Amino acid sequence: MNKTLEKIIKILVKIICICAIVCFAYSLTPKTFQNDTYYTIKIGEHIDRDTEHFYDLLPWNKGLDMKDHFSYHNLPYTYPHWLYDFLTYKIYSFGGFSGVYHATCILAIVLGISIYLVNIRFSKNDIVSFLFTIASLYALKNFITARAQLATFILFVCTIYGIEQFIKTKKIRYAILLIIIPILIANLHCAVWPFYFVLYAPYIAEWLCISIATANYKIIADKIKLFYKTKIKRTKISELQINIEKNKIRKAEKKHKENLEKNLEKTHKIRVVKESGIKWLVLLCIICAFTGLLTPLKGVPYTYLLKTNQGNTTANISEHLPLTLINNENMIIILVIIFGILIFSKTKIKLRDFFMLMGLIALSFMSQRQVSMLVVIGNFIVVRLVCGIIDNIKQMLKVDENSKSIREFNFAKILCTIVIAMSITIISFSNYLDKKNDVFVDEEDYPVAAAEFIKTELIPKIGIENLRLYNEYNYGSYLLFQEIPVFIDSRADLYAPEFNGNKDENGEYIGNDIFSDFIGISRLSEDYEEKFEEYSITHVITYSDSKLSSLLKNDDSYVLLYDDENFKIYERVSIYG
Repeated sequence: MNKTLEKIIKILVKIICICAIVCFAYSLTPKTFQNDTYYTIKIGEHIDRDTEHFYDLLPWNKGLDMKDHFSYHNLPYTYPHWLYDFLTYKIYSFGGFSGVYHATCILAIVLGISIYLVNIRFSKNDIVSFLFTIASLYALKNFITARAQLATFILFVCTIYGIEQFIKTKKIRYAILLIIIPILIANLHCAVWPFYFVLYAPYIAEWLCISIATANYKIIADKIKLFYKTKIKRTKISELQINIEKNKIRKAEKKHKENLEKNLEKTHKIRVVKESGIKWLVLLCIICAFTGLLTPLKGVPYTYLLKTNQGNTTANISEHLPLTLINNENMIIILVIIFGILIFSKTKIKLRDFFMLMGLIALSFMSQRQVSMLVVIGNFIVVRLVCGIIDNIKQMLKVDENSKSIREFNFAKILCTIVIAMSITIISFSNYLDKKNDVFVDEEDYPVAAAEFIKTELIPKIGIENLRLYNEYNYGSYLLFQEIPVFIDSRADLYAPEFNGNKDENGEYIGNDIFSDFIGISRLSEDYEEKFEEYSITHVITYSDSKLSSLLKNDDSYVLLYDDENFKIYERVSIYG
């Protein structure tokens, strides 16, 4: 087989793999939306209608109004992913729910292709890259939805690629890419903006560790002494003597470098590579730290995550809770693969990759949400390790790449890749058929008919300005989407004092803790009547099988106005005297 034919076959295999990834990503994207999508569209609509010109949103111009317009509490709002909201609304205004769904499919496809191409660039192994890309997409299936996080996953993939290429080549185009990415993240999803800098940490930590561990402090001392004598103390030393001292230092440095290279090769599990490009990465990281100012959010990227972690919202939202390993099969498989490779194989791992993996695993145990970052970023490291094992086996067997048996093996590998790709395509088509008849709005989870009743029967009767509706967290965004003022929705930060209040003299946030009140009411740990009185609630919408509904049904102070299979609406009689 000549080289031209081999090249054509490799290109065809790549195309087949990419087609399989496209089909698989499309089949994984759910057709039914989750609650965040509804408020995303509505906030995007508000930004679009409130802004005459897009350049008004620039931080040095008008910016955003930083107010909430969708609950009746009159709270300040931070717009944590304003640009994603705006773009999503634009897509919705053009193509409706179908447009948003297909835009999400496209983002999932771009994510899959990005992971695949970056893996190929790093590992030079098509089949391993393809298999781990499919595995990564499957592990991310719960995170593939119409939310800003999907766009930031793609940006984080580009970040890792940009960092690796910048260190390797020091080319300015990668530096520009690494400056543009945090600007986009700060506007698309500022909650994860600090994580951009977490990706730099393993590289900088590796550089510091190697620099400290491999430095020859005697040579450094000799340089300082010579500098002190000649430049500071200005001791009278001949030019010849200075050159002798400098040559002595150069020889010592050369010998130290040779010994260092030999010693670094002898490391058992850790592969240590000294790269001068990382010091420029530090400078780039410092420059990028100022990109959080290039938003209409007035410094929110610097404070958002800190405030979120100070409140109690993360302790009551499932995706923010610490990881319970026994309940997460994907995480168990990931850890078995990672530690199995590290412990039982002879392949070496770069120090930066080791730091990255351990850091991502630690973050995953702190918050279930961070498992997604372990999958997105960690897969590149695992692919490199697997390819390292393959290379070690080839060396051990003394494989001749030009031998007939290897050519036959490569041909079989290509056929195997094509068969796997075709199988995944068939599975993807089957998955698509399963979700083909799914609806964009699930009436079991969202009060579609009840919202229509509120809009056509209740609001005309009492007026929207007099409606003080108590609703639950999970479907508040849908009510908001239907332009019904809400008690709470899935913008959890909005309803916490860390975001709507101010610090007192003791450093504690004083404000409206609506989120905690909702938790208390829903768990019946608070007196619902007392809280309803505090908020002047006029009506209550709740799931038909909720604990609150069973209490209100037997409470003479409440009248059932609406009832369907999934939701009930009660009127609070006492509010009218």
